[in-house]
Amino acid sequence: MSNKILIVDDQYGIRILLNEVFQKEGYTTFQAANGVQALDIVQKHAPDLVLLDMKIPGMDGIEILKRIKEINQDIRVIIMTAYGELDMIQETKELGAIMHFAKPFDIDELRAAVKKHLPI
Repeated sequence: MSNKILIVDDQYGIRILLNEVFQKEGYTTFQAANGVQALDIVQKHAPDLVLLDMKIPGMDGIEILKRIKEINQDIRVIIMTAYGELDMIQETKELGAIMHFAKPFDIDELRAAVKKHLPI
């Protein structure tokens, strides 16, 4: 079983942090700063799980989520979002996101959630 994680966030520091954490855990990681990069990686590498930020310039998280699910319905998606976007969170669940984390998130909670949904 492969365990590939795609990290989609326009903030470089968050991508680097998550990349480092999940590589140490033994996952293969990919990073995307925007929707176009994210969808390209989804098509080429078929990640098992996507950590998806909602506020991304250009193509927002909702649109990226819809397109990921069009490419592969089985990819699990965990949403990362700023506080106060409850209507958006509800919409992401209807579109198939498995859970969400509010930023700033607790890295240990995020790690535990990833392990639960994508065991090594």
